[in-house]
Amino acid sequence: MSAFDYAAADGLALVEAVRARRASARDVCEAALARIAARDGAINAFTRVLTTQARADAQRVDATIAAGRDPGPLAGMPFAVKNLFDVAGVTTLAGSKINATRGPATHDAVTVAAMRRAGALLVGALNMDEYAYGFTTENSHYGPTRNPHDPTRVAGGSSGGSGAAVGAGLVPVALASDTNGSIRVPAALCGVFGLKPTYGRLSRTGSALFAGSLDHVGPIGRSVRDVAAAYDVMQGPDRRDPTCAGRPVEACRPRLGEGIDGLRIAVLDGHFGKGAEPDALAAVARVAAALGASRRATIPEALRARAAAMVITAAEGAALHLDDLRTQAEDFDPLTRDRFLAGALVPTAWYLQAQRFRSWYRTQVAALFREVDVLLAPTTPCPAPRIGQERMVLDGVEVMTRPNLGIFTQPLSLIGLPVLSVPVTGRGLLPLGVQVIAAPFQEAQVLRVGALLEARGVAVPAIAPTIRP
Repeated sequence: MSAFDYAAADGLALVEAVRARRASARDVCEAALARIAARDGAINAFTRVLTTQARADAQRVDATIAAGRDPGPLAGMPFAVKNLFDVAGVTTLAGSKINATRGPATHDAVTVAAMRRAGALLVGALNMDEYAYGFTTENSHYGPTRNPHDPTRVAGGSSGGSGAAVGAGLVPVALASDTNGSIRVPAALCGVFGLKPTYGRLSRTGSALFAGSLDHVGPIGRSVRDVAAAYDVMQGPDRRDPTCAGRPVEACRPRLGEGIDGLRIAVLDGHFGKGAEPDALAAVARVAAALGASRRATIPEALRARAAAMVITAAEGAALHLDDLRTQAEDFDPLTRDRFLAGALVPTAWYLQAQRFRSWYRTQVAALFREVDVLLAPTTPCPAPRIGQERMVLDGVEVMTRPNLGIFTQPLSLIGLPVLSVPVTGRGLLPLGVQVIAAPFQEAQVLRVGALLEARGVAVPAIAPTIRP
């Protein structure tokens, strides 16, 4: 299989070629490694390429096929993981300098192991904001990850390496984490699909936590069917993760063709209808028009929900790193260190009040989902800002760049809703994203909507054909 074919295909097209013996898993693996070698220098998505391991995975898939056995639903699909997922034999950096001095992981994370059991080929670990605390992946230890559509701009964060690797066509699928928007923001800014499942839907065992009551893991992919296929193989209860819900596995990929008849879809207004560039709001309007959605809905107190998410994130994140803050403060990224120190000073009363508000807010949103099934909102308020850009103007107001990339994702993370960010091209060259939101454990609904938008040419992945200097 040529590199051109590799770049043009989504992950399941590669799987179909391998299973049909039109290409070997080794062919696909070598095409992936060659593309990474040729292009990642301009992007800095990878912190480590696992060449030996990827080839061993490919050899195992080819041997299974040669023996006449089922190689798995993702046989021959290359994937990479944010470097907060454990990979056996590899040190889990979590974007930090401190972790680099620690020993390698002894086991794959539960989700990584599930992907490999399904036949996927693990090709590497990906850059991120230190300890997942950020929205831009401007990592002071390992360098910034650059947007594949314009390397002067950020890839988003904290899963910037994951978004950029998919957006550059280096891998069709990458695993990522999302606390306040860290799957959806890079997916939007890099022009690909990103699924934040319901809180507790996928196991976090073997992944470094940031804020335990907000952390999710999920896939970023170049097609809805790739995202659904990866999500399906990673499902399943895990007693080692107390948050991982013991619900039956609900296969979503077979349901992508069901359409959206009967789904009540509304556009979110209020907080979600202002504070963004016109192109971001126009992207939502395009999606709504394609779905025939004229209804509007309001989530009450969304701005306060964002504030509560910030308080909880700061307090829980700081608590995880107190020992290192006391003994190795100089080894943190200065911005991360300062935010953790501030989080350590959050009064207990503030944290408790944020949690009380969270409970009330959850009941308000649950009531809204008795009236509608799917909600639409911008993913980010603007396309990717420039690397190093500290401030930007939104709706006539100058604001800090990094925290405000999450103004539309944080209110949804607070209560763990399933959200798919779908890519929509703006008037310029840079991608934008629209969030498709549903009630808890309704991943199938957001994926069905995403698949329809993709089929109608509204949600189109923007895979960078070349990397401009």
